Order: sequence, then structure tokens, then C-alpha cells
Amino acid sequence: MKQRVLISLVFVLVGGCAHGPFRVVMDGDLTTHTPTEHTASRLTSWTLPGTSADGPAVAVIDIDGLLVNQNMSGFGSLGENPVALFREKLEAAAANPEIQAVVLRIHSPGGGVTATDIMRRDLVAFKRIRGVPVVACLLDVAAGGAYYIATAADTIIAHPTTITGGIGVILNLYNMEDALGQYNVVPIPVKAGAKIDMATPVRTMEKAERDLLEQIAREFHQRFQQAVRQARPQLTATADAFDGRVLTASQAQQMGLVDGIGYLDDALQAARALSSCQPLGRVVMFRRSNDRAYTHYDTTPNVPLQNSLLPLNVPGLDRSALPTFLYLWQADPSYVTRGGAR
Repeated sequence: MKQRVLISLVFVLVGGCAHGPFRVVMDGDLTTHTPTEHTASRLTSWTLPGTSADGPAVAVIDIDGLLVNQNMSGFGSLGENPVALFREKLEAAAANPEIQAVVLRIHSPGGGVTATDIMRRDLVAFKRIRGVPVVACLLDVAAGGAYYIATAADTIIAHPTTITGGIGVILNLYNMEDALGQYNVVPIPVKAGAKIDMATPVRTMEKAERDLLEQIAREFHQRFQQAVRQARPQLTATADAFDGRVLTASQAQQMGLVDGIGYLDDALQAARALSSCQPLGRVVMFRRSNDRAYTHYDTTPNVPLQNSLLPLNVPGLDRSALPTFLYLWQADPSYVTRGGAR
């Protein structure tokens, strides 16, 4: 489809620039094409260079970024739903009889309570169906829901500089009543049900409403704790391990939250030792045809560079997405809004 367009972009330069605003005008023909069918390619197994070409294999399945059950659409992102993608990779591994072990390569601060619970359940189901060993390898960060998923593995190995733990629940809420008042913006809620708008940013939260939300958070927190205690019978941690704090690899090992400290290569060797794979046996990753997999550290870009036309990110301002309870170590609230969760 061809159409005549006139696009005007106005850039306002700030910070003492003497030239002020200017206008860029593009005038010409624009050709657009809308795909008529879903064209996503299927996952295929990619044998990593330097490993055997055939025979029993260890599959490396990556878990990266903010784990929410939605497509991470936006410029610079492949737009994959991390929950759906993880399920697809597990199904590909389950259907391949040559896969004799799995290494979960985890680099994530966590994510939604429901999203990470689904992912953990899918991992448990995969282990039950295939009966192959699963080793979790924690990279830079494996906290919150990412650690929750890791507890379903048979062995957890953390890098020497891993940050893990974060066994807690958070719900991101903001009070913008005063900010809206400064611009004479007055909310006019039409509602039935006194608590239907609890957690709204347009008014101060009542104590009874906060108590209700904290009760939900405590229930989810208890579920997290139970999963850790059941999966880690060797746990020697006190209640301090469950207060949401993050830990270094050595601290986590002392508490019994991880089994060992090493690198991804050590995790691969541990997986081979638990299976029928040779010491230098084949290593595969699951990738789409337009993706890369040169080494087992490669990460698929799945976070948009910018998911709106305005380079502006104000927590609580965009209410197009509902608040989400999160198993997440959240040092920076804007990280969550950039990823699309609230």
C-alpha cells in the first residue's frame, strides 16, 4: 500500500544549546506492508561449536530478563513472551530423545507471581515426563521468581559473583493525588463496591485497603517459602533468608540455598555427570532461525529499547497495565515499568 505522507519531527534542544528548536520535514511516498499470517519460525536445536556433533546432549535453556506473562513488544525487541518461550523450549527438549540433561542458565531479577509459578510448574512437569537431570546455573542475578524457578532443579550452581535470594513479594503502587492536584486534575470515579478502586494512584490508600493487599502479599510469600523448604530439605537458613534480602553466592551456599559455586562450564559438567553424556559431549540450545547461538552465553534481546513514542518513564503514570504482584528483587522501580509490568 502506497500513501502520500508528510512527517514533521520537532526536536527541542535543552541544556544551554544556543540554536533552540528546529524542524525536520520528510516528504515523499511511504510503502507499508502488513503480514497476513503468523510468520514466527519454529525452534530448532543448535549444536554449539566445540562440542560433539552427535550423540547424547545437554540442552542449555536460558531464562533472562523480567519474567511476566505478556509479549515484550517494542523497538529493539523480538517481542517474545518469556513464559510461552520457556514452555516451548521445554517441549522441544522433551521431544528430543538425544537430550539427556538440561542446564537452566538464569539471569533475571524475577517477575510476576503467576508467571514464575507457571514456569516452575512447567519445569516440574518436564522433569516428571523425561526423568532427566536439571542443573540450574545462576549468572549475574537470579533473585525473586528466578530463584523460585531454580528451586525445581536437581542442583543449583551459582557463579562466584551471583546475587540471589530475594524471597519476597512486592506490589508496585504510587500515590499521585498531590501531583494531579497541582495540575487541577480531579478524578471522578464511578463505582459500585467500596474497595473496587483500592490501590488507585489518584487518592491516598486507606489503612483497611493496605491491610487487604498485604494479606495477599503474605499468602504469596508463604507459597514461596513452602516451595523453597520442600525443594531444599538441607536448608539451614533462619527466617532472615525469607525476608526478601538478596545474598551473595557464598552466603546462599552457607544457608543451603545453592549447592555449589562455579561457572556455566561447571554446571554443564555437573549435568553430564548426572546423565549419560560424555565429559565433552554435545551441547545444544534452542533458537529460532533469525536468532543467534554462537556460545552458551548468548542472550536473545527481549526487552524493548523504548516501548512508547515519548522517551519518558514515570512510575505510576501509565495505567494501561494492571498492577502485578511480583516475586522480584526491585532495586529500581523504573526497571519494572520499562519491562511492561506494574
